[in-house]
Order: sequence, then structure tokens, then C-alpha cells
Amino acid sequence: MARYDKLVRNAAGRSVPCLINGEEHIPYKGVGKHRPVGRRYGPPLSSCADYPADGDKRVPTLREALIRAGLKDGMTISTHHHFRNGDLLANQVFDIAHREGVKGLRWFPSASFPCHEPIVSHIQNGVIDRIEGSMNGPLGKLASEGGMAGVGVLRSHGGRYQAVQDGEVTIDIAVIAAPQADPFGNANGVNGEAACGLLGFALADAQYAHKVIVVTDNMVDFPCIPWQIHGNWVDYTVKVEKIGIPEKIVSGTTRITKSPDRLRIAELTADFCDKAGIIRNGFSFQSGAGGTALAVGQFFAQTMKERNIKARFIRAGSNKYPVKMLEEELTDYILDGQTFDLEGVRSMRENPNHVDTSPFTSYNYHGKGNFASMVDVVMLGATEVDVNFNANVVTHSDGYLLHGLGGWQNCLFARNTILPVPLFRDRIPVIRDEVTTLCGPGQLIDVVVTERGIAINPRRNDLVKKLENSGLPLKSIEELKKEAEEICGKPEIPDLDDQIIAVIKWVDGTVLDAVYKVKPG
Repeated sequence: MARYDKLVRNAAGRSVPCLINGEEHIPYKGVGKHRPVGRRYGPPLSSCADYPADGDKRVPTLREALIRAGLKDGMTISTHHHFRNGDLLANQVFDIAHREGVKGLRWFPSASFPCHEPIVSHIQNGVIDRIEGSMNGPLGKLASEGGMAGVGVLRSHGGRYQAVQDGEVTIDIAVIAAPQADPFGNANGVNGEAACGLLGFALADAQYAHKVIVVTDNMVDFPCIPWQIHGNWVDYTVKVEKIGIPEKIVSGTTRITKSPDRLRIAELTADFCDKAGIIRNGFSFQSGAGGTALAVGQFFAQTMKERNIKARFIRAGSNKYPVKMLEEELTDYILDGQTFDLEGVRSMRENPNHVDTSPFTSYNYHGKGNFASMVDVVMLGATEVDVNFNANVVTHSDGYLLHGLGGWQNCLFARNTILPVPLFRDRIPVIRDEVTTLCGPGQLIDVVVTERGIAINPRRNDLVKKLENSGLPLKSIEELKKEAEEICGKPEIPDLDDQIIAVIKWVDGTVLDAVYKVKPG
């Protein structure tokens, strides 16, 4: 099978394959240019006659559930990252596949984390042919060095839902880790010792997979309330000793930065939003769980208290900081797409105004609208930005694929998209002539905020005019790039092979860019 073929230049000027892992794909056409055709994919019909009349779908072990689900060579197996770096289930699935002699699987995770490093061995021994999902840390490094047989496919959270809904990816077996479930398969993530928050990343899998297995360490009598996953979609349920370590959903920083430079970036970002008139009664915002983004949120909260301003909603990944804003009545709602700490879990369980969402409601681009475009301002990170405001979030400047897309691409559709980033990291400039990997088109990125100045995309003439007498340190993106290079020198271009090891999908399922193998040092 050809791994990729038919390279063409897409609308972003990037050479991308149209044939990937033997399947046809559409090159990127531009923002809003591609229109899907056809109908949503539907899984095979089922009959209640084939399921226990008493609703008890329990089987003794995960191995037995996988075998009953028809585990065999070449299947697509999906898992989810609600436990982030505390997931204990995905590794077990592929250990079982290895013991059963199964080969050539496509792993379709909603995200992977360093805890999945044992899966490296299953890529090397042929159990897994390729990963179609984020490849963080060890898995990304392996792929970057050409260690994966197939070509990886990276999608945003919304793009993942879109791919399943549209039939681009057919899931044979979905394995869902649930902190609470009943024997019928109703499940939630807010109750039990392993409570992790919402289970929204598993929604597409539960709806569309051919076989669905719910695994829990907290089996309760029917009905499991609330039910975030409906038992009517579930084929088998399994009780195990432990499904995940909830404390490890706090992977990465969820603490406000103490770095003077990062605090300066956060303060400038908040000041920009204030002087641009974004912070006002009824506004909405979204920021990540990194230290700089959290600091921006705290500056927002301070301004809102001083002026008696209340947000209509905060779009989250939730953690203790937006939870505090909800409890202090600085916002009406948290619309939560991912839970980043145990305070977020507690709040979701106890507060009806802390609402769990999914990539369908929040980000699916092939739907009748979504939340992303209704957010007034979003603050996002990036590994690189170029002079055309294009941004990269998956590879570093050495070309290594070490991060996933997450919901980053989907968030770009907010009314105002701001990238608060340092001018350089480890003496390497963040602003470049051209990004190593294109993840977000510059036309959707409005502002870049650094510790040494703010660059507004010339496309946003409204912001340029509004802020011209603001007293803020406004500079062109070229000026910021020059300043970084005067301090650090011009960054080297990564030494890459001509072998494509992964592709980046845009939110509409088209191919935005290719990721190349890193030449051995």
C-alpha cells in the first residue's frame, strides 16, 4: 500500500499528498472554501434482540470484551484522553492486542500523553501501523525519526468529530474509560474516585463506532445519573480495578506564571483587550491552562471586579481559576470542553452553571454552527509565528513533532484571536520568516503579544485604528522579528528529510500541511 502519493500545492502554498495510507484526501482550499457533500456516516443497525433483556452488558475482562467486539488485524481502535497523563487504559488495549497476535491497527486517540510511551514498543513490533491523533513527547519523537510504518494524521478536536461524523474515519472498536457507569453502559466522568470531569471527547466514538466498550472502576446500579454517554450506544461493559489517575489530569502547568516576561505578556494582553473594548458586560472569552494564559484570566478578573463587569460565559478547559470566577459571579456560565484540575471536576459535579460540552457542540465545522465563532476573544499559545501571522503548534523549530492540535485550530474562529507568546525561547526566536509547520492560517490570527511589543494583523484595520492612540507598545510583526534576531541571531532552518511522516488536517477535513522526517543528528 502506498503510504502517500500525488503531492500537490494547496491554497496555503504547501505541498501535501492527496493519497495518504491508501486513502484519498482533499488539499486545503482556503478558510471557508470547502463544502462537504453527502450525508453523515451511520454505523451498522443493531437489534435489541441481540442484547440482554435485563440490560446487563457486563463481561468479565477487557480482553474478553475486545475479542467479542471482533478484534482483528487492520482495525481502527479509539481511546480518549480525559485522564490526560493519568490514563491507564490505552496501554492495556494494545498489550492485549499484542498477546492476541493482532497487527496493523490504526490507533485513533483524542490525544496521547507521555504516559503512553509503552505504546512505542507496539509501533515497533507492528501491532500499531499508525496513529491518527496527537503525538506528544515520545510518540512524536518516534514518528519524527521515521519510526512509524504509516503516515500520522493530526486533527483538531473538532476535526476529529468531523472525520468520524463524515465517515472519513470508521471506528471499529471504541474503548471508553468512565469513572462511573452502570451495567447497561450509561456513564459519566463526574462521580467516583477516578472522577475526571466530562467525557465529551468520546461522544463521536460512542455514536458512530461499530462496537463500543465502556470500562469503569465504579460500577453502579442502573441508572447511572447523570449519563454523559448513553448505554443505548454501548455493546459491552467491563469493571476493572482502576481506569486512571485523576490527579494526573493536571499535566503541564496549571499555575499562574511567575516569570516577569510572561507576566508582562499577560498584562499587555489584558490591557490590549481592555483598550480594544473587548472587556465589557456580557462578553465571553477563552484561554488555555498554561501559566501565561492563566495570568491573563486573572488580569481580566481584576478589571471585571473593579468595573462591576460580568461575562456571559467562559469557554474552558476548566481549572480552579475560572471556577473561582464562576463562584464569585463574574460569569454566568462555564462552557467546559476539558477539565484540567480537580477543582474543575468538583465544580462540574456540583454547579449546574458549569456545563459539560463536546467537540460536536463546540467545534465541529461540519455542523449548523458551533460555539467557537461566538467567543469574543481567545488567547492561544504557539511554538512559532511567521511574518504573515501563520502559526505552528505541533513542531518545534528543530522540526520534531512533539505536540498535538487539540482545540487550537477550532478556537481561531473567535471574534478576536490573540497569541500571547515570548519573543524567543531558549534563545530561539519565535517569530520567523515562515513557520516550520502550518497549523493555523494567518488570516484568522489577529494579534501577537510579546514582552517587547504588540503586533496587530494589518487585516484588522478596525483594531489598528482603535488602538493607535492607546499608549500600548504597538509594532509591526517584522519589527518584532528583527528585534528577536538582533538579540538571538537568525534561527536555523531545521534539517529535514523529504519523507512525510504525518499530515496536518484543517478543521474542514482538508490537508493543510505535511510534517517531514527529521534527519539524524
